[in-house]
Amino acid sequence: MAKQYETVIGLEVHVELATKTKIFCGCSTAFGGPANTHTCPVCTGMPGSLPVLNKQVVEYAIAVGLATNCNITQFCKFDRKNYFYPDNPQNYQISQLYLPICRNGGVEIETSEGKKIVGIHEIHMEEDAGKLIHDEREECSLVDYNRSGVPLIEIVSEPNMRSAEEVIAYLEKLRLIIQYLGASDCKLQEGSMRADVNLSVREVGAEKYGTRTEMKNLNSFKAIARAIEGERERQIELLESGKEVVQETRRWDDTKECSYTMRSKEDAQDYRYFPEPDLVPVVISNEWIAQIRANQPEFRTEKMKRYKEEYDLPDYDIEIITGSKRLADIFEATAAICNQPKKVSNWLMGENLRLLKEKEMDPEDITFSPENLAKLIMLVDKKEITNTVAKEVFELIFEKDIQPETYVEEKGLKTVIDEGKLRATVEKVIEQNPQSVEDYHNGKEKAIGFLVGQTMKAMQGKADPGMVNKLLKELLQ
Repeated sequence: MAKQYETVIGLEVHVELATKTKIFCGCSTAFGGPANTHTCPVCTGMPGSLPVLNKQVVEYAIAVGLATNCNITQFCKFDRKNYFYPDNPQNYQISQLYLPICRNGGVEIETSEGKKIVGIHEIHMEEDAGKLIHDEREECSLVDYNRSGVPLIEIVSEPNMRSAEEVIAYLEKLRLIIQYLGASDCKLQEGSMRADVNLSVREVGAEKYGTRTEMKNLNSFKAIARAIEGERERQIELLESGKEVVQETRRWDDTKECSYTMRSKEDAQDYRYFPEPDLVPVVISNEWIAQIRANQPEFRTEKMKRYKEEYDLPDYDIEIITGSKRLADIFEATAAICNQPKKVSNWLMGENLRLLKEKEMDPEDITFSPENLAKLIMLVDKKEITNTVAKEVFELIFEKDIQPETYVEEKGLKTVIDEGKLRATVEKVIEQNPQSVEDYHNGKEKAIGFLVGQTMKAMQGKADPGMVNKLLKELLQ
């Protein structure tokens, strides 16, 4: 009988925190910007420069720790992790090994297998390294230190996950918690959330874990799922053919859908960790923790419950809207202005999601204001514009956040309520479509829909469909 294998997965998730300045200096953390412009002697590792800890980094780390049910280490310290690499200007990284800020937490995930808790071993604060850019033409590597010193938290899970589905559920849960806290935008494509996957396989029922590998370079949920499947198969094939799995760091190539060796895996002692001599320990008082706890936002689970009670929305709408902090914020602000929660939800779930998909954007990238969406909804409500016109206007609100009333006024898009003009158009449509008129008189109800469509077309979508329907029935009698 063929052997059955179980996959064991643990994750190390790096999250760039949304502070304005870096962890140990006053340089900007903004993404982009010309190479080496967001730098100073501290983040480029100049001799004699000294780090000063950014308080906001500690607050974000505590907030994430509380939201993931961790214990907060009230006396915590920084350590030096020594390694030599061109994008690491000091030749060491300031991190936390011995006393990380958060420990022993966990989050609940839900998959097709049901609910389970994924344990969090620890969360520690550290600084990011710079970025190497390989220039193919000049055959050299350049280094950009803009990212050097950007604050990170590293969330280390327990090896509790058993499938790609569980890994994605865990990452989505973390991403939502952190986005709701405002601690990071968690954009995988910009590297503000990065996951390294530690994976091993063992025979079902075995006590001991197999030899694990670590996979890096994963910048989308799809790539993570593919990398897990690929690595699982590679390890099983090795074991089946009587070979051993080597503990190493591998790099996943998403285009080729395979991984290759980067380096053999170092252990903690290879980094010669020692306490960071330039930084004092961080002492976190009970009052400080209580204050951060009091400022925690309403998270998704509570929001979902409230939306059901307060707005009476369908479960599907609630799930989609609360699945993004940005969508939820826009929904609440718009509903507060126009007092039409279901209509707001319809616009966000319909036209808005269609445009996001078309333009390959994240909900977090939405730039339009709740005020303009609310105004649009009210224009449709007062029958000042038709749905057809509203869709055209919404597209411009989505792209340029235009003022709907001004635009409708300028372009003459208001619904025509001039009954004389409308009656004349309807008469003309009846005259031009004798076949449909005959079909209607022969009891084909659908024919009237065609005539309404033709009238709306002739009126450039600026007529009230209800009024058109009424006039048609009247004239066809």
